[in-house]
Amino acid sequence: MRPRTFRGRRNFRGTRDVGRGPEAGPGYPNGHAAMSAHRVTLRGMVEIGAHLHEGDPLTEARARQADLVQIFLGDPQGFKAPPDRSAEAAALAEAGIGYYVHAPYLVNVATLNNRIRIPSRKLLDQQAAAAAAIGARGLIVHGGHVNAGDDPEQGYANWHKVFSRAQESGGFPLPIIIENTAGGENAMARRLDRVGRLWDAIGEFDPRFCLDTCHAHAAGEELLDVVDRVKALIGRIDLVHANGSRDPFGSGADRHTNFDTGEIDPDAIVAVCLAAGTPVIVETPGGAEGQGADIAFLRSRLPH
Repeated sequence: MRPRTFRGRRNFRGTRDVGRGPEAGPGYPNGHAAMSAHRVTLRGMVEIGAHLHEGDPLTEARARQADLVQIFLGDPQGFKAPPDRSAEAAALAEAGIGYYVHAPYLVNVATLNNRIRIPSRKLLDQQAAAAAAIGARGLIVHGGHVNAGDDPEQGYANWHKVFSRAQESGGFPLPIIIENTAGGENAMARRLDRVGRLWDAIGEFDPRFCLDTCHAHAAGEELLDVVDRVKALIGRIDLVHANGSRDPFGSGADRHTNFDTGEIDPDAIVAVCLAAGTPVIVETPGGAEGQGADIAFLRSRLPH
């Protein structure tokens, strides 16, 4: 792996609070979130992983020296039911590598458009069942959006219906982890006030939350205190997506970069990971070399 030199600190939004440890912030209220905190604080380490787009997950995880992986079960841009990935999952489990599943990008259960919302609900159910069957820790899904002119309250109501329908048959078979998004004035989880309103609608069902550093930066959320503000609103963070951003603060652009080339100072990413005290997934480009360098940088700065 090619060594990488990281740039020094710049004037940026969110790096003044780099001394916080994984114990920072309020405790996790329940269940799987408590398990995440246990992994970090009692074992004295932060699990760091990689999002993998292709290749054998175990081989690619080892190439990046990753503790965890995040995968798509199938086409990230399609509505087809997911294929069987049980053999690959079994190999990861045997190697002691944890894994998360990311739902396809097209899933949008908030929309008022029936031609998108209904297949999205069906696919989310299929993805949750398939991810649970292979032992995934959770299913990450974007918050979705409503169309221009639609009432966001109806989007939150549609999210509530997703969980209430699942609850009728015992609930989802694994944690549903909703991720903040980068752009869109009508998004359900772009700005933190919207995230808080979404949790007002679905909090009773114990959803989980993934904080993406690139998305927060692009949405215009200061990284300096973003962890504290999220926890003040919804009481938890369960996973961090650690990513650089190609574009300036508040741009609304979802373009991930490696830590040493983007608009977010690497120290800000470290600070978010420390304050959140959760497992971390790196979704940066560059394959095993690029992601591997970013993982190695975090490992040098986080308890491991």
